[in-house]
Amino acid sequence: MPATSANLGPGFDCLGLALELCDTLVGEVLPSGLEVLVEGEGADEVPLDDRHLVVRAMRALWATLGEQPPGLRLTCRNRLPHSRGLGSSSAAIVGGLVLARGLVVDGDQRVDDTELLHLANELEGHPDNVAPALLGGLVVSGQADDDVWAQRVPLDPRVAAVVLVPPHGVRTDVARGLLPAQVPHAEAAANTGRAALLVAALAGEPSLLLRGTEDFLHQRQREPAMPESWALVERLRAAGTPAVISGAGPTVLAFVVDSVPGQSAVDDLLAQAPDGWRALFQRPGGAGARVLH
Repeated sequence: MPATSANLGPGFDCLGLALELCDTLVGEVLPSGLEVLVEGEGADEVPLDDRHLVVRAMRALWATLGEQPPGLRLTCRNRLPHSRGLGSSSAAIVGGLVLARGLVVDGDQRVDDTELLHLANELEGHPDNVAPALLGGLVVSGQADDDVWAQRVPLDPRVAAVVLVPPHGVRTDVARGLLPAQVPHAEAAANTGRAALLVAALAGEPSLLLRGTEDFLHQRQREPAMPESWALVERLRAAGTPAVISGAGPTVLAFVVDSVPGQSAVDDLLAQAPDGWRALFQRPGGAGARVLH
């Protein structure tokens, strides 16, 4: 299941993009018990029992079908950094749901992707990350009460991204807690225009990405939780690079436009980041979570 970047600037809680970076899950039904093995990112941080988020998602899927396996061995090979705004929790949820469905006879016929999206949204609380993690590509999503929707939209193949990942994370609830309860009408209207422009820019007019990624609702407001990240976004944007906070942060995503971006683009962006950060080139818009037999 892929990493995802939500918001992309003005698309707060409604735009999400699947990236190349992926976690891998391996599931096996056992006669009894539960074994959870974690390799890579977060291996020393996550619980290794029924509290593990992938296990919780798998149990939720099986509960909707009215059945549970006698035992389970789960192996998680994690490459997504945790608490960095790259959708690690959404990847765990969607990956768990897709894996659980794949372990059930005729699972694809019994639970379709629409039902998976609703289950994932219930577990995560909002669809902007789980939707692209499930469907892949660039996705517009939203919800109204119990109704959840998600629609893939076109993505220009010339658009790529570099994610600049800091050494320390920020909890999503902390970042959300900094947002004001109300925003001025003029700022809301400006943000709507930028979000609409961003969809057009990503679909085929990448020259508009700098203006299309301008945000009025959430990035500057979260600066106290991630001052280095916001300072980096401002430096990059002042130099003409369409840069945003990825999800709730603190990772910074910078769009690059080139059919074959060179390593020099990655190195140039990393050189502007604080010490200890890392840079990953990502070709966005790939497939969502899927079962490989």
